[in-house]
Amino acid sequence: MPLSKNLYEPFQRRFRPRRLRLFYSLLGIGPKTKVLDLGGGAFFWDLALSEGLPLPEVTVLNIRPAGSQARHYLTWILGDARQTSFEDQSFDVVFSNSLVEHLGNWESQIQFANEVRRLAPRYFVQTPDRHFPVEPHLITPFIHWFPRSMQRRMIRNLSVWGLLTRPSHSTCEELWKELALLSAKQMKILFPDSRLVVEHFLALPKSILAIRTAKERSA
Repeated sequence: MPLSKNLYEPFQRRFRPRRLRLFYSLLGIGPKTKVLDLGGGAFFWDLALSEGLPLPEVTVLNIRPAGSQARHYLTWILGDARQTSFEDQSFDVVFSNSLVEHLGNWESQIQFANEVRRLAPRYFVQTPDRHFPVEPHLITPFIHWFPRSMQRRMIRNLSVWGLLTRPSHSTCEELWKELALLSAKQMKILFPDSRLVVEHFLALPKSILAIRTAKERSA
């Protein structure tokens, strides 16, 4: 994501440790749990170690090489989360944080959701809630509620991200094409066998978690 890490850091420090603990407690994560992290990296697993949590057997699938995120305790595979080469039910749990909204359109999001449900009996998928007034990638109020044609023109010069990072026009175009925020209703359509959990900030819905535990599986 072409956004300065420093802009995200305060939000990560507030929400991600709590989200990680919820993931561990609801999904029963242990050292022998086989976890597929779709579109992820080292952040959550470094955080798990710093929090004293047991590290599962983690495979990261990402379209980008590991680079500085390479770790001896992560298996890193290049690939597209919408269409993987893994066999059905290859993992115990699929984990995905803030990927589904980067897939550009509803058809791609359906493909992704089908892969999540195919690859493991349990999953934990997070995405920002489009009803939260601040667009989290651009860190700008209300911009994501404008028509998409207007958003395209606003990204570089009328968003906090654009003003602070001064991205190229091609980078803005790439970001505009990939972002498609979701509502809770849409997440339930994508993951009908899940339980939705909503994270709040100042009493407003900030993020949506689609979670399928052993309990939902047996229901």
